Amino acid sequence: MKPRGIDRIDWATRFQALAAQARNPLLKNFYAAGVVPAGTPLEQVPLLALDVETTGLDAQKDAIVSIGLMPFTLQRIRCAEARYWVVKPRTELSDESVTFHHITHSDIRHAPTLPHVLNALLGAMAGHVMVVHYRNLERGFLDNAVRRHLGEGLEFPVIDTMQLEALLHRGKRSWRDRLLRRPPASIRLADSRARYHLPPYHAHHALTDALATAELLQAQVAHRFEAGMEIGRLWD
Repeated sequence: MKPRGIDRIDWATRFQALAAQARNPLLKNFYAAGVVPAGTPLEQVPLLALDVETTGLDAQKDAIVSIGLMPFTLQRIRCAEARYWVVKPRTELSDESVTFHHITHSDIRHAPTLPHVLNALLGAMAGHVMVVHYRNLERGFLDNAVRRHLGEGLEFPVIDTMQLEALLHRGKRSWRDRLLRRPPASIRLADSRARYHLPPYHAHHALTDALATAELLQAQVAHRFEAGMEIGRLWD
C-alpha cells in the first residue's frame, strides 16, 4: 500500500504541461526532458540526491551558498558523476552561517553567482527524480532563486527521506510513550542514518549530505519498502 501521508501526483503529465508553458529556454529544456511515469518500479528510476546549504532558513531573504548533487540508483551510488558548486550569495554571510556550513568569505570571493551555474544545475537535474532530506528547504530555495533570476518558478518531484522517516517512526508512539512524555524519534539526517547503522559523516556540507541522503534512501527501501514498488507511491 502507499505510505500514508504521501500524495500521488502525475508528474509526467505535469512536466508536459510545464514544458509547453515555460518561457525561459533553460526551464523549457528541463521540463522537456520529462520524468518517468508514476508506475515505474523504483529500482529502474534514475535518482539524484540534492542538498543545498544556505545563509539561513528563510528562502525569501536568505540565499544559497553551495549545492551538492549525487546521482544514484538503489544498487549503486555514482560518486564519479557527483557535482558540487560553491556560489556567491546575494546576501552577506553571517558569523552564524559560516559556523554552520564552514563556507567563508574567502571561499565565495571568486565563486560564481547562482545564475552562472543554473544551466549546469538544471542539466544535471533533468530526467531525474530528486531525493532530499526535508523537501521544503531544497524546493523552497531553488524555486525562489530560479524565480528571481529567470522570472519563473521551478517544479520537480522529490522523494523526501525525512518524510519517510516521519511516516515510519512518528506514527508508532505508544500510549506509554505519550503518557511518559517521551520525545518522538528524531528524524534529522544523522539520527535517521544511525537507525540503519550507516556511518556518521561531517554534516552541513552539501555534497556529503547529498551522499548521506542517497545512502539513507537505499537503506530505507532495503529495510522498509520494496525495490519494485512504483515511484508514484513515494514521490511528492
